[in-house]
Amino acid sequence: MADKVIYVHGFNSSEQSFKAQQLGAYFKDRCEYVVPRLHYDPRIALLQLEQAVDERCVLVGSSLGGFYATCLSQQFNLRAVVINPAVRPDKLLWDYLGPQYNPYQDLNYELTIEHMTALRCMHIEKLSKPSNLLLLQQTADEVLPYQDAVNYYRDCPSIIEFGGDHSFIGFERHFNRLANFLKIK
Repeated sequence: MADKVIYVHGFNSSEQSFKAQQLGAYFKDRCEYVVPRLHYDPRIALLQLEQAVDERCVLVGSSLGGFYATCLSQQFNLRAVVINPAVRPDKLLWDYLGPQYNPYQDLNYELTIEHMTALRCMHIEKLSKPSNLLLLQQTADEVLPYQDAVNYYRDCPSIIEFGGDHSFIGFERHFNRLANFLKIK
């Protein structure tokens, strides 16, 4: 049984994301709930997450956070739920190279080719432990091509819903299923 959930937010987001807050309220009296504020540099973000991981934790990640959660799940043999995850952020974020502003962290920074290279190096070509991952995907995601996730996570348990959007409309409907998959009391 896990007793710590690490929520991994997405690109240009923060620990204040709506999904993070919703899930935190659900897990409030069930377990320790941690939402680290991730650095924009993927190498630093992954290091932050690796330092938060221990043998009693599980992960929930959304968008780019789903990518990070996948990496950690496979590296540390942890259960993770990924919500409308980025499969190849090194390709998806290419158009965002240059100056960025994260309004949730009130942070100006530059997204660079080095960041894309780091993300490409983090990509896992084939999942070695697909049963550790639960995919939550909505087909009307306006930010990420849903087919990429459906194909990449094809050997994983999954919930694929027609419609919705990148925020995963109705996320709260799945909290009990998440808790069961993650083995939270």
